[in-house]
Amino acid sequence: MAFRARVLYDFSSENSGEISITENEVVTLCSEEDIEGWLEGMNSKGETGLLPASYVEILKDGSDLPLNGTSEDGQTDSFSSGYDSSYQSQSVNITKVPTPTHSAYSAQPPSQHSYQTSQGSDDDWDDDWDDSSTATADNPAVLDGNASSPYRVTTSLPRRDSALQQAKTSATVGKNLNRFSTFVKSGGEAFVLGEASAVVKDGDRICVVMGQYGPEWQGDPYPFTCTIDDPTKQTKFKGMKSYMSYGLTPSHTQTLVSRRYKHFDWLYARLVERFPVISVPHLPEKQATGRFEEDFISKRRKGLIWWMNHMTSHPVLARCDVFQHFLTCSSTDEKTWKQGKRRAEKDQLVGANFFLTISTPAVPLDWQETESKIDGFKTFTKKMEENIVVVNANINEFARKQITGFRKEYQKVGQSFRLLGQAFEMDQQPYSAGLNRAIAYTGETYEAIGDYFAEQPRQDLDPISDLLDLYRGHLTNYPDIIHVQKGALTKVKECQKQEGEGSINERCNIISCATLAEIQYFHRTRIRDFRSQLQHHLRQQISFFQKITAKLEDALEKYDHDQ
Repeated sequence: MAFRARVLYDFSSENSGEISITENEVVTLCSEEDIEGWLEGMNSKGETGLLPASYVEILKDGSDLPLNGTSEDGQTDSFSSGYDSSYQSQSVNITKVPTPTHSAYSAQPPSQHSYQTSQGSDDDWDDDWDDSSTATADNPAVLDGNASSPYRVTTSLPRRDSALQQAKTSATVGKNLNRFSTFVKSGGEAFVLGEASAVVKDGDRICVVMGQYGPEWQGDPYPFTCTIDDPTKQTKFKGMKSYMSYGLTPSHTQTLVSRRYKHFDWLYARLVERFPVISVPHLPEKQATGRFEEDFISKRRKGLIWWMNHMTSHPVLARCDVFQHFLTCSSTDEKTWKQGKRRAEKDQLVGANFFLTISTPAVPLDWQETESKIDGFKTFTKKMEENIVVVNANINEFARKQITGFRKEYQKVGQSFRLLGQAFEMDQQPYSAGLNRAIAYTGETYEAIGDYFAEQPRQDLDPISDLLDLYRGHLTNYPDIIHVQKGALTKVKECQKQEGEGSINERCNIISCATLAEIQYFHRTRIRDFRSQLQHHLRQQISFFQKITAKLEDALEKYDHDQ
């Protein structure tokens, strides 16, 4: 049976097996059952493939019913399970608010930066602990599937670069008109107004110190690194389910632990929730098809290595309990893992309480100078993001030309020399044999150089593209981070003539110090990463052309030796 659905947001396909859809378009679905956040259907152009479930709304009997909510019999639909799948899982967020109208749903999708996962069941370390919708007292939306329930279940959009790009360019995903939405959501407003309350242990304290160029995070006294081995394919349920397992070895423990992508995904969600003014690097995106293909596995591992390097080098993220638990808990110690997982999900130092953990320098910041720095950084990141898109497009196009065009052209030249050598052989003169062999070798040389060009982008251009992808993720985080600081500063200005101004100033100073410290860290790592990567690129280019030069010199010598 076919189902019809109306498209809520534009979606541009980027991978094989996906289809593009536009707002208000009516699509035909093969089934109303989503597969971990994706539906199979046909768009108005007749193209068939996968599309994000949260981008459409199924039409039934002339009425618009939410795709993930209550079914016709009043029972709650089950959300996607299996975080290790190639499809992007949806996340569940339960909020006690009046049930919105359709227009409220379609006006604006959930924020990218506020990505969350349901806590769910943790009965199975290796499968469903992070994506089950088991009915519990803590999950009333599952207990009560009635549409009139005061609890609303919302699902986040698939976390993809294409969706993010649509949010920037398409009129269907407009800007949030509430200028303090991020400020309120992060707990910034509650903290500034003195509503935060939690016990902060010494181990939870995060120190901001005054450096040469302003506030910065206190350095990690025990820095470490972590390697990620090539993943191995594992199976379960007697081979019915397959997944990739990554071996992680932190330098401070030297103990190998195995983690799946869904474990990284769970960790990412916890970190985003825990640190509202710290840019948590984005994970490499999921893919709907071909997740066991060699190129995809290699690209994902490289992305995870970049991610891990940024995590371990961050003086705050590297030390937090949930990250250490992720790195050090034994793969076979299910009990300890569950304890750490529950502890992380019940963490009280989130939202407004997070700011209670921050210790700042004794001398408060100058508001005008702080505002000037924040505005300057905002302008900088916008320009950097624009140019990253241009650079990435250009180097990808150049890589494509090397892999296809350059290789083909060099092979044409090589084949031409080969044909010339074959023609010379027809003269049957014994004294021309040396020249004929040299010409044939010249042809082989050009064909080999063509292969060099095809292989080279993997050595020097792909790493730059990976770096740009990582920083593009960082740059999409900073508007929300800046918004928190801006909201705090605006609240101070509003309360300047009211009682308690001094306390509000102090709390705003904490948020500003943390924001400037994160900005300072971004600049330092940006300089480190781009210097290192461009040095690597130029060394690879030098080596590449030296290899070509050596090959040409070798061909030149053939004309002397074969006389």
